[in-house]
Amino acid sequence: MPQTPLRKPNRLANYDYSQNGAYFITFCTKGRQELLSSIGEANCVRPTLTSVGELVENELVKLSTVYGSVTLEKYVIMPNHVHMIILIYGAEQTGTTVKVIPTVSRIIKQFKGAITKQLGQSIWQTSFHDHIIRNESDYLRIWKYIEENPILWAEDCFNDSSHANCDT
Repeated sequence: MPQTPLRKPNRLANYDYSQNGAYFITFCTKGRQELLSSIGEANCVRPTLTSVGELVENELVKLSTVYGSVTLEKYVIMPNHVHMIILIYGAEQTGTTVKVIPTVSRIIKQFKGAITKQLGQSIWQTSFHDHIIRNESDYLRIWKYIEENPILWAEDCFNDSSHANCDT
């Protein structure tokens, strides 16, 4: 029986992904199927969401309600992937009670699970890409990347008709 290739770890070793901070997250649909939105014109600023994309957006905006310690700062729903910046905050201890803060992995797992449950099937690739935002210039660079992503769809590495290379 052939061995399955080992997956390369994609999380920073020994990093606590529930600690206060900003995180840039990208996750894709299975096989990069364009299920979430469409980008019609060359200078499209906001993709047109499909019904599945609307479902995804509804779940995204609920993140702050589901997790009182998480804020969705910025996002874009592309045809086959989602980019977002989330802030995790509020890691604190009061007396003997410790407030449990979710990890980035838990947030994404539950988010994808909510979509899967509503659709009756999973549309997601197994994992996701994350980047710990370390300073304001990093934050602003990523904010701009998310903002301009629809405009640059023709060159996007997630666009199958593009020949760009993704690092994720």
